[in-house]
Amino acid sequence: MTAEDAQTPTSEPAQAPSKPNVLRRLYDWVLGWADSRYGLPALFVLALAESSFFPIPPDVLLIALGIAAPTRAFRFALWCTIGSVIGGVIGYYIGYAVWSSVEPMIIPRLFSADKFEHATNYYHEYGVAIVFAAGFSPIPYKVFTIAAGVAKINLPAFIATSVVGRGARFFLVAAVVRRYGDAARDFIDRYFNLVTLAFTALLVGAFLLIKVVL
Repeated sequence: MTAEDAQTPTSEPAQAPSKPNVLRRLYDWVLGWADSRYGLPALFVLALAESSFFPIPPDVLLIALGIAAPTRAFRFALWCTIGSVIGGVIGYYIGYAVWSSVEPMIIPRLFSADKFEHATNYYHEYGVAIVFAAGFSPIPYKVFTIAAGVAKINLPAFIATSVVGRGARFFLVAAVVRRYGDAARDFIDRYFNLVTLAFTALLVGAFLLIKVVL
């Protein structure tokens, strides 16, 4: 080896870029449907699946579709709501009819036993009103749909409250997208969860106040 070779620094081997985690890959896969002619059916199926087992919320695809076609944003929100409520009913029947059989497959794979127990306790304490909070806020809706079945919540009341909660959430997203277009993505990414949590806290506080007064 020459002196010149000795003074030349050895180049570091290039490191292979790390692969995104599973949730990120699922997120990117969901977004990919926005550029497809099957975007609306995919939104419906995603909303249905998210209400019972899928981890990525349908808002991701709803926002992308709404930005691409703002005049159809409310139509997208309607189908998103319908799919989510149907998925919620499926989750309800999982808890109501087959929970003893599927519990080992769901806990702890989809959510923890503690989280599920808390959701069931909320139903026993607050009744169907908690469905609105779960449907509107960033709280994982699937936990509460299955827990509603386990707690034997009244099904028509569960469906009605799901329609209101899920519809309020998705139509709010659609309204923001339709009003602000591309700027809506940054706004929702930054503030939507905070706004919905604050609104839900006010709603639950009002509900508790009424319960105490009456």
